[in-house]
Amino acid sequence: MRAGNSNTMLRVPAKLYRIGDLVRYTPFSRQTIHNYTTMGLIRETEWTQGGHRLYDQTVFGRLSRIMKLRKTKTLFEIQEIISREESRRRGVHHN
Repeated sequence: MRAGNSNTMLRVPAKLYRIGDLVRYTPFSRQTIHNYTTMGLIRETEWTQGGHRLYDQTVFGRLSRIMKLRKTKTLFEIQEIISREESRRRGVHHN
């Protein structure tokens, strides 16, 4: 987005979601979102000054993936799968 004739670009801030938003837009409960966060299955992007977790839009893709995996895998197995995937993305290999 350009402002007038100048070369200045405006940066649109990323949308961040609170736990309540995730509960509203997904089938997961507040407790499940909290559990998945503490297990490392999903990660908050930021924290508010009041100490509330904020998640970016990528959390919805991760929650969709967890829902799909949950049909055939335990949470421990899902945790291992996600950990391996993240390690590969970072270039770290586990045996």
